[in-house]
Amino acid sequence: MKKSILNNIFKCLALTVFIFGSIATYAQSKVGGLALYTVRDDMGTNAKATLQAVSDAGYKNIEAAGYADGKFYDMSPVEFKKLLKSLKLKPISTHQGSVTLENADQMMADVKAAGFKYFVIPVPPMGMFEFNREKMSMGMNGTVEDLANILTTLGEKANKAGLKLLYHNHDFEFKKNADGIVPIDYLLENVDPKLLNFQMDLYWVTKAEANPIAYFNKYPGRFKIWHVKDMDEQGRFAPVGKGSINFKNILDNKELSGMKYYMVEQDMTFDGLKPLEAIKISHEGLKEIGFK
Repeated sequence: MKKSILNNIFKCLALTVFIFGSIATYAQSKVGGLALYTVRDDMGTNAKATLQAVSDAGYKNIEAAGYADGKFYDMSPVEFKKLLKSLKLKPISTHQGSVTLENADQMMADVKAAGFKYFVIPVPPMGMFEFNREKMSMGMNGTVEDLANILTTLGEKANKAGLKLLYHNHDFEFKKNADGIVPIDYLLENVDPKLLNFQMDLYWVTKAEANPIAYFNKYPGRFKIWHVKDMDEQGRFAPVGKGSINFKNILDNKELSGMKYYMVEQDMTFDGLKPLEAIKISHEGLKEIGFK
Protein backbone atom coordinates (compact mmCIF):
# COMPACT_ATOMS: atom_id res chain seq x y z
CA MET A 1 0.00 0.00 0.00
CA LYS A 2 2.78 2.40 1.02
CA LYS A 3 4.72 1.50 -2.10
CA SER A 4 1.68 2.27 -4.26
CA ILE A 5 1.18 5.63 -2.56
CA LEU A 6 4.84 6.51 -3.01
CA ASN A 7 4.67 5.56 -6.68
CA ASN A 8 1.66 7.83 -7.15
CA ILE A 9 3.45 10.70 -5.41
CA PHE A 10 6.51 10.27 -7.61
CA LYS A 11 4.29 10.18 -10.70
CA CYS A 12 2.57 13.40 -9.63
CA LEU A 13 5.90 15.08 -8.97
CA ALA A 14 7.23 13.96 -12.35
CA LEU A 15 4.11 15.26 -14.07
CA THR A 16 4.39 18.59 -12.24
CA VAL A 17 8.03 18.98 -13.28
CA PHE A 18 7.12 18.12 -16.88
CA ILE A 19 4.24 20.63 -16.96
CA PHE A 20 6.28 23.47 -15.48
CA GLY A 21 9.19 22.61 -17.73
CA SER A 22 6.90 22.71 -20.76
CA ILE A 23 5.45 26.06 -19.69
CA ALA A 24 8.93 27.50 -19.19
CA THR A 25 10.06 26.22 -22.58
CA TYR A 26 6.95 27.67 -24.25
CA ALA A 27 7.43 31.01 -22.50
CA GLN A 28 11.07 31.14 -23.59
CA SER A 29 10.11 30.42 -27.19
CA LYS A 30 7.79 33.44 -27.35
CA VAL A 31 10.25 36.02 -28.59
CA GLY A 32 10.32 38.89 -31.02
CA GLY A 33 7.78 40.73 -33.06
CA LEU A 34 6.20 40.37 -36.46
CA ALA A 35 5.18 43.11 -38.87
CA LEU A 36 1.78 41.93 -40.09
CA TYR A 37 2.52 43.45 -43.50
CA THR A 38 4.39 40.18 -44.07
CA VAL A 39 1.13 38.21 -43.87
CA ARG A 40 -1.15 40.93 -45.25
CA ASP A 41 -2.94 38.65 -47.73
CA ASP A 42 -3.67 36.10 -45.01
CA MET A 43 -4.83 38.87 -42.68
CA GLY A 44 -7.23 40.03 -45.40
CA THR A 45 -8.65 36.52 -45.78
CA ASN A 46 -8.91 35.50 -42.12
CA ALA A 47 -7.34 37.86 -39.61
CA LYS A 48 -8.14 35.80 -36.52
CA ALA A 49 -6.72 32.55 -37.89
CA THR A 50 -3.63 34.36 -39.14
CA LEU A 51 -2.97 35.99 -35.78
CA GLN A 52 -3.36 32.59 -34.14
CA ALA A 53 -0.72 31.25 -36.55
CA VAL A 54 1.57 34.18 -35.69
CA SER A 55 1.21 33.39 -31.99
CA ASP A 56 1.73 29.67 -32.61
CA ALA A 57 4.93 30.48 -34.53
CA GLY A 58 6.33 31.92 -31.30
CA TYR A 59 6.00 35.67 -31.73
CA LYS A 60 4.93 37.83 -28.80
CA ASN A 61 4.71 41.34 -30.33
CA ILE A 62 3.01 42.63 -33.47
CA GLU A 63 3.10 45.64 -35.72
CA ALA A 64 -0.12 46.34 -37.61
CA ALA A 65 -0.43 47.54 -41.20
CA GLY A 66 -4.14 47.30 -41.82
CA TYR A 67 -6.02 50.39 -40.65
CA ALA A 68 -8.96 51.79 -42.62
CA ASP A 69 -12.17 53.64 -41.75
CA GLY A 70 -11.37 53.66 -38.04
CA LYS A 71 -10.79 49.90 -37.86
CA PHE A 72 -7.86 47.52 -37.73
CA TYR A 73 -8.44 44.62 -40.10
CA ASP A 74 -12.20 45.33 -40.00
CA MET A 75 -12.24 45.29 -36.20
CA SER A 76 -12.79 48.25 -33.92
CA PRO A 77 -9.69 49.30 -31.95
CA VAL A 78 -11.12 47.76 -28.77
CA GLU A 79 -12.09 44.51 -30.53
CA PHE A 80 -8.64 44.23 -32.08
CA LYS A 81 -6.96 44.84 -28.72
CA LYS A 82 -9.09 42.14 -27.06
CA LEU A 83 -8.31 39.64 -29.80
CA LEU A 84 -4.58 40.23 -29.48
CA LYS A 85 -4.78 39.81 -25.70
CA SER A 86 -6.64 36.51 -26.07
CA LEU A 87 -3.83 35.25 -28.30
CA LYS A 88 -1.10 36.55 -25.98
CA LEU A 89 0.11 39.01 -28.60
CA LYS A 90 1.13 42.56 -27.67
CA PRO A 91 0.35 45.56 -29.91
CA ILE A 92 3.56 47.58 -30.13
CA SER A 93 3.56 49.61 -33.33
CA THR A 94 1.38 50.30 -36.34
CA HIS A 95 2.09 51.65 -39.82
CA GLN A 96 -0.29 54.49 -40.62
CA GLY A 97 0.42 55.41 -44.21
CA SER A 98 -2.86 57.25 -44.80
CA VAL A 99 -2.27 59.84 -42.08
CA THR A 100 -2.78 63.52 -42.88
CA LEU A 101 -2.66 66.62 -40.73
CA GLU A 102 -6.46 66.63 -40.85
CA ASN A 103 -7.17 63.02 -39.84
CA ALA A 104 -4.22 62.54 -37.49
CA ASP A 105 -6.01 63.31 -34.23
CA GLN A 106 -8.77 60.74 -34.78
CA MET A 107 -6.34 58.19 -36.16
CA MET A 108 -4.06 58.58 -33.18
CA ALA A 109 -7.00 58.18 -30.81
CA ASP A 110 -7.83 54.87 -32.53
CA VAL A 111 -4.20 53.76 -32.37
CA LYS A 112 -4.09 54.54 -28.67
CA ALA A 113 -7.39 52.72 -28.04
CA ALA A 114 -5.99 49.61 -29.73
CA GLY A 115 -3.12 49.58 -27.25
CA PHE A 116 -0.22 50.58 -29.50
CA LYS A 117 2.80 52.53 -28.26
CA TYR A 118 4.34 53.64 -31.55
CA PHE A 119 2.69 55.44 -34.46
CA VAL A 120 4.86 54.75 -37.51
CA ILE A 121 5.00 56.77 -40.73
CA PRO A 122 5.93 54.08 -43.30
CA VAL A 123 6.67 56.40 -46.25
CA PRO A 124 6.58 60.18 -46.83
CA PRO A 125 2.89 60.94 -46.17
CA MET A 126 0.25 63.08 -47.79
CA GLY A 127 1.12 62.29 -51.41
CA MET A 128 4.86 62.84 -51.06
CA PHE A 129 5.80 59.21 -51.74
CA GLU A 130 6.66 58.11 -55.28
CA PHE A 131 6.94 54.58 -56.64
CA ASN A 132 8.24 53.92 -60.15
CA ARG A 133 6.78 50.56 -61.17
CA GLU A 134 8.90 50.27 -64.33
CA LYS A 135 12.18 50.80 -62.47
CA MET A 136 10.86 49.29 -59.21
CA SER A 137 12.29 52.28 -57.38
CA MET A 138 11.04 54.58 -54.65
CA GLY A 139 11.46 58.25 -53.91
CA MET A 140 9.64 61.37 -52.84
CA ASN A 141 8.37 64.61 -54.28
CA GLY A 142 8.46 67.86 -52.38
CA THR A 143 11.35 68.93 -50.19
CA VAL A 144 12.90 67.30 -47.17
CA GLU A 145 12.15 70.54 -45.33
CA ASP A 146 8.43 70.04 -46.05
CA LEU A 147 8.65 66.45 -44.80
CA ALA A 148 10.42 67.56 -41.63
CA ASN A 149 7.72 70.16 -40.96
CA ILE A 150 4.94 67.60 -41.43
CA LEU A 151 6.68 65.10 -39.14
CA THR A 152 7.22 67.79 -36.52
CA THR A 153 3.50 68.58 -36.47
CA LEU A 154 2.60 64.89 -36.36
CA GLY A 155 5.10 64.39 -33.54
CA GLU A 156 3.42 67.11 -31.51
CA LYS A 157 0.05 65.48 -32.08
CA ALA A 158 1.44 62.04 -31.16
CA ASN A 159 2.89 63.36 -27.90
CA LYS A 160 -0.46 64.91 -27.04
CA ALA A 161 -2.15 61.55 -27.71
CA GLY A 162 0.31 59.65 -25.52
CA LEU A 163 2.06 57.99 -28.47
CA LYS A 164 5.58 58.01 -29.90
CA LEU A 165 6.13 58.90 -33.55
CA LEU A 166 8.59 56.96 -35.69
CA TYR A 167 9.60 57.27 -39.34
CA HIS A 168 10.33 54.07 -41.28
CA ASN A 169 12.99 54.15 -43.99
CA HIS A 170 13.45 52.53 -47.37
CA ASP A 171 16.62 52.93 -49.42
CA PHE A 172 16.07 56.35 -51.00
CA GLU A 173 16.26 58.22 -47.68
CA PHE A 174 19.92 57.17 -47.41
CA LYS A 175 20.87 58.56 -50.82
CA LYS A 176 21.51 62.17 -51.81
CA ASN A 177 18.52 63.82 -53.44
CA ALA A 178 18.59 66.36 -56.30
CA ASP A 179 19.64 69.06 -53.81
CA GLY A 180 22.54 66.99 -52.52
CA ILE A 181 20.77 66.27 -49.20
CA VAL A 182 20.59 62.84 -47.60
CA PRO A 183 16.96 62.86 -46.35
CA ILE A 184 17.47 60.61 -43.33
CA ASP A 185 20.39 62.75 -42.13
CA TYR A 186 18.31 65.90 -42.50
CA LEU A 187 15.45 64.44 -40.49
CA LEU A 188 17.77 63.15 -37.77
CA GLU A 189 19.44 66.54 -37.46
CA ASN A 190 16.46 68.84 -37.85
CA VAL A 191 13.51 67.21 -36.07
CA ASP A 192 13.45 67.22 -32.27
CA PRO A 193 14.00 63.69 -30.90
CA LYS A 194 11.26 64.44 -28.39
CA LEU A 195 8.88 64.53 -31.37
CA LEU A 196 10.34 62.00 -33.81
CA ASN A 197 12.54 58.94 -33.78
CA PHE A 198 13.07 56.15 -36.28
CA GLN A 199 12.27 52.59 -37.23
CA MET A 200 15.35 51.34 -39.04
CA ASP A 201 14.68 48.78 -41.75
CA LEU A 202 17.96 46.85 -41.83
CA TYR A 203 17.29 45.39 -45.27
CA TRP A 204 16.73 48.77 -46.92
CA VAL A 205 19.73 50.34 -45.18
CA THR A 206 21.85 47.50 -46.55
CA LYS A 207 20.24 47.90 -49.99
CA ALA A 208 21.24 51.57 -49.96
CA GLU A 209 24.83 50.50 -49.15
CA ALA A 210 24.71 52.43 -45.89
CA ASN A 211 26.10 51.16 -42.59
CA PRO A 212 23.58 50.75 -39.75
CA ILE A 213 26.28 50.79 -37.08
CA ALA A 214 27.75 54.01 -38.43
CA TYR A 215 24.31 55.59 -38.03
CA PHE A 216 24.01 54.22 -34.48
CA ASN A 217 27.33 55.87 -33.64
CA LYS A 218 26.46 59.18 -35.27
CA TYR A 219 22.89 59.33 -33.95
CA PRO A 220 22.81 57.18 -30.81
CA GLY A 221 19.47 56.31 -29.29
CA ARG A 222 17.36 57.39 -32.26
CA PHE A 223 16.39 53.99 -33.72
CA LYS A 224 13.69 52.63 -31.39
CA ILE A 225 12.44 49.73 -33.53
CA TRP A 226 14.23 47.65 -36.15
CA HIS A 227 12.72 45.85 -39.11
CA VAL A 228 14.63 42.59 -39.40
CA LYS A 229 14.64 40.89 -42.80
CA ASP A 230 17.45 39.27 -44.72
CA MET A 231 18.80 39.66 -48.25
CA ASP A 232 19.49 36.69 -50.52
CA GLU A 233 22.26 36.45 -53.12
CA GLN A 234 19.97 38.01 -55.73
CA GLY A 235 19.26 41.00 -53.49
CA ARG A 236 15.71 39.81 -52.73
CA PHE A 237 13.94 39.67 -49.38
CA ALA A 238 14.75 36.50 -47.45
CA PRO A 239 13.80 34.94 -44.10
CA VAL A 240 16.01 35.97 -41.20
CA GLY A 241 19.19 33.90 -41.13
CA LYS A 242 18.87 32.79 -44.76
CA GLY A 243 20.71 35.70 -46.32
CA SER A 244 23.87 37.78 -46.15
CA ILE A 245 23.10 40.51 -43.58
CA ASN A 246 25.34 40.30 -40.52
CA PHE A 247 22.64 40.61 -37.88
CA LYS A 248 24.91 39.47 -35.04
CA ASN A 249 27.23 42.40 -35.57
CA ILE A 250 24.28 44.80 -35.71
CA LEU A 251 22.69 43.21 -32.64
CA ASP A 252 25.89 43.81 -30.66
CA ASN A 253 25.09 47.52 -31.04
CA LYS A 254 21.49 47.29 -29.87
CA GLU A 255 21.91 49.57 -26.86
CA LEU A 256 23.81 52.18 -28.85
CA SER A 257 21.00 52.31 -31.40
CA GLY A 258 18.29 52.77 -28.76
CA MET A 259 16.36 49.74 -30.02
CA LYS A 260 13.46 48.77 -27.77
CA TYR A 261 11.69 46.33 -30.10
CA TYR A 262 12.35 44.53 -33.35
CA MET A 263 9.89 43.27 -35.95
CA VAL A 264 10.46 40.55 -38.52
CA GLU A 265 9.21 41.73 -41.89
CA GLN A 266 9.40 40.18 -45.34
CA ASP A 267 7.72 42.29 -48.00
CA MET A 268 7.58 39.44 -50.51
CA THR A 269 8.39 35.72 -50.58
CA PHE A 270 9.84 33.81 -53.52
CA ASP A 271 10.25 30.34 -55.03
CA GLY A 272 6.95 29.05 -53.70
CA LEU A 273 7.60 29.95 -50.06
CA LYS A 274 4.41 31.08 -48.31
CA PRO A 275 4.49 34.02 -45.86
CA LEU A 276 3.20 31.89 -42.99
CA GLU A 277 6.04 29.45 -43.67
CA ALA A 278 8.60 32.25 -43.96
CA ILE A 279 7.72 33.68 -40.53
CA LYS A 280 8.47 30.30 -38.92
CA ILE A 281 11.88 30.14 -40.60
CA SER A 282 12.61 33.71 -39.51
CA HIS A 283 11.63 32.94 -35.92
CA GLU A 284 14.12 30.10 -35.78
CA GLY A 285 16.70 32.40 -37.34
CA LEU A 286 16.10 35.01 -34.65
CA LYS A 287 16.89 32.52 -31.90
CA GLU A 288 20.02 31.24 -33.65
CA ILE A 289 21.33 34.80 -34.10
CA GLY A 290 20.64 35.67 -30.47
CA PHE A 291 17.65 37.97 -30.63
CA LYS A 292 15.59 37.88 -27.43
